Parts: sequence; C-alpha cells; structure tokens
Amino acid sequence: MKIFGVDIGGSGIKGAPVDLDRGDLAEERFKVLTPHPATPDAVADGVRDVIGHFGWTGPVGITFPGVVTGGSTIRTAANVDKAWIDTDARALLGERLGGLPVTVLNDADAAGVAEMEFGAGKGRRGTVILLTLGTGIGSALFIDGELVPNTELGHLELNGHEAEKRASTKAKDDNELTWEHWARRVTKYLAHLEMLFSPELFIIGGGVSRKADKFLPLIEDIKAEIVPAQLQNNAGIVGAAMRAAQLAQ
Repeated sequence: MKIFGVDIGGSGIKGAPVDLDRGDLAEERFKVLTPHPATPDAVADGVRDVIGHFGWTGPVGITFPGVVTGGSTIRTAANVDKAWIDTDARALLGERLGGLPVTVLNDADAAGVAEMEFGAGKGRRGTVILLTLGTGIGSALFIDGELVPNTELGHLELNGHEAEKRASTKAKDDNELTWEHWARRVTKYLAHLEMLFSPELFIIGGGVSRKADKFLPLIEDIKAEIVPAQLQNNAGIVGAAMRAAQLAQ
C-alpha cells in the first residue's frame, strides 16, 4: 500500500510516496526550501509543489513543526511564522491541494511513530523518547509503545535557555561548535530528560542521525541506551503516511 507523506521543516519541505508494507519511501523524495517568512499560504504552496512533482491524487499525511490538536489546529509555531497559530491546517492544506484528503500531525510524533513501527524502537517497551535534532528539537514520547502526543520537550529550559537554542544542530552550526563541544550540550540535555522521565531508550533522529558516529560516542554518563534513528531524516515522511493511511481506512 502506498500513501503520500510530507514533512514540513524549518529549512525544507520534503515528501514522497511511502510503501507502508516496507516502511520506506517508494520513490526518491522531492524537496523545496521552506519559504521565509514561512506563512501558512507560502508553506501551503510549497506542499502543493512537492505533491505536484509526483502527480499524486490520493490521501496525504503532513507533518508540522509544532503542536497539532485534533489532527488539524496548530497551537504553536516555534520555527515557522506565528501566523500559523490557531490555523486550521487540514482545511488550508486540503483546499490548496484541490480537495485531497489531508491528515496533519506533529513532525516529531510522526518520526517517532515510524521508528517505533519500522525502525530503532520496533518491539521496545517501557519509556522511549525520540528526539529530532535539526532547526529545533522535536520530541516523541512513548509508554509501552503508545504515543503521548505533542510533548515539545525541545522547549524545556536548559542552562537558562530553551534546550533547542543550545543543543539543536542549528545551534551547533550557528555557533560553529565542534562535535565535542556540541556533544557536551546534548549530554546535558539528555541528562535533564533522563531525570524527568527515566527512559529505557533515546532514539536520536533528524538529519544529524546520518553522522551519529561523530557525536554519539562522545555522550557519556547517560543510563538509557542511545541509538540513531534507523529511518534517519525520512522518518517524518513515513510516519505522516502511516497516520494518513490509518484515517483513510
């Protein structure tokens, strides 16, 4: 079964048809840059361009980098334009896509759902936290395989700042941090999460998961197991398609 997934990020909008039997992209993904300012209308145009590239005409799952309630309403917008707040994203995107059935969910939740079904979290019980390190920090919290949606743990305070302002890959790049320096910041963040939630497993996702060998060995004194996301930066696309398929049944 194939369903289309789109992942809206702070820097790019990417998507592809997903083979839900394999939990992988059915075709090479297509990406456009996230517009700036990332207003609802401008981002919706980008989503339309991604889907139009494939000529897709079926259900679409779409992630959003913020809290999404009821599969539709945007409640926060940390790394896109604040005009998104209180927007009915399902209605806006559905209209822009010519009436295609649209499902919207938090981006890290989508990545987490995919990793728990097809990736590093498959078969894992207890408390699992997936983190997407990128423009910000997204989080997905699972208790015995069940998602606790919209946790947004990247906005916890860390050393007097939002955690994502200290430990995201954008913070690494903006401050020209070495892998060693950045790993120390990530370690402090993981230690804070461990104190709050006592997880058995951390899954590190986002684009930086492709370079896990450069920083995961530098993270020390964390009791939980720490592994890179197996679906890497495609997890959000796969998870969005999974949610769309569930609601299309």
